[in-house]
Amino acid sequence: MTTTVSGAAAPRRGLGALRSNAKVLPEHARAHNRSLVLRYLFHEGPTSRADLARATSLTRVTISDLVAALMAEGLVEELGIRPGQRVGKPAILVGMRTDAFEIVSIDLTDGEVMRGAVSTLTGEFVHRESLHIEGRTGADMVDLLARFARGLIAQAGQPVIGVGIGSPGVVDDAGVVIQAPNRRWYDEPLGAQLTDRLGIPVHVANDANIAALGEYTFGGADGDGLMVVAIGEGVGAGIMLDGVPLRGRGSAAGEIGHITVVEQDGALCACGRHGCLETILSVPSLRQRVDGLDAEAAEAALASVGALFGAALVPVISTLNLADVLLSGPADLLGGALRDAALDVVQQRTLPAIGGGLRLEMATLGEDDVLAGAAVLVLANQLGVA
Repeated sequence: MTTTVSGAAAPRRGLGALRSNAKVLPEHARAHNRSLVLRYLFHEGPTSRADLARATSLTRVTISDLVAALMAEGLVEELGIRPGQRVGKPAILVGMRTDAFEIVSIDLTDGEVMRGAVSTLTGEFVHRESLHIEGRTGADMVDLLARFARGLIAQAGQPVIGVGIGSPGVVDDAGVVIQAPNRRWYDEPLGAQLTDRLGIPVHVANDANIAALGEYTFGGADGDGLMVVAIGEGVGAGIMLDGVPLRGRGSAAGEIGHITVVEQDGALCACGRHGCLETILSVPSLRQRVDGLDAEAAEAALASVGALFGAALVPVISTLNLADVLLSGPADLLGGALRDAALDVVQQRTLPAIGGGLRLEMATLGEDDVLAGAAVLVLANQLGVA
């Protein structure tokens, strides 16, 4: 069953630019310079070739060559003379054609429904769809995902530059899902498979990691010390420090869902162990916990989970000195007693300099943060502009 909602959303808040921590090798110089130009035009808007040269520290000859190439690709266009200029040679403005291309984003966080959207390059959603998963896992889930992505591409009104997918589990830089127990995916080359099937670039990353990218780029979150906890069928976290995503060894940073929090009689987790945070904090677990309870009892049940969640957050927040922890998931479960109890535990168990100013709130973009982050994933990989 497919549910469709179309229509453009309100523009996002100011865009944040990711800071690179990689060295530029000589053989990659042209691609790097191309990204510099696109990144400046994407974040700062139309400008002249001379101003581009000054802003990027590239020569005017290099800028002219790059702009000519980008115009030939259809990514950049000339917009006429700068308004109000009276002296000197007229400066012709060039700008990025952000409305001439679109991106397809897919969010696999929820265990029952996959959500997808078509957006402009600036993150404005112009089409949305959702599709019930109906218990599919493994190869069947890959097949369903391919059909869903193909349908979204068909709904795009402009050429699609790529597909971004946020998947639960550990995902490496090549888009291989190393392990996603709830999906029954192990060493699944999801990005490569879907690129072959769809005929356009497909980029896959952990859903919580790209939720953090979405909040930073389109939600206005401070990336100096940010963690987004994505809570759906499972639990994971995306972390940014000093504007750089934290990936860790084996791309497994942020897998807090498999921290043991219930020592005695803990429920069996999909990872094969007992008492993981995911067994009490996942959306299915929370809904089961409050099912049939009156409002007061439900609030107490959610608060008890929040206290265990807060205890799990304490060492992470203290070690990294995080400023923002944003919760991505259903606000009716996460945004009240659970959040309050978690924050209370964190503030009780950390130094005032760390816990006192901590912001623990619902994600700014709501449940769209993974979709927004999937768009950022495509922008970063295809254009180098995020």
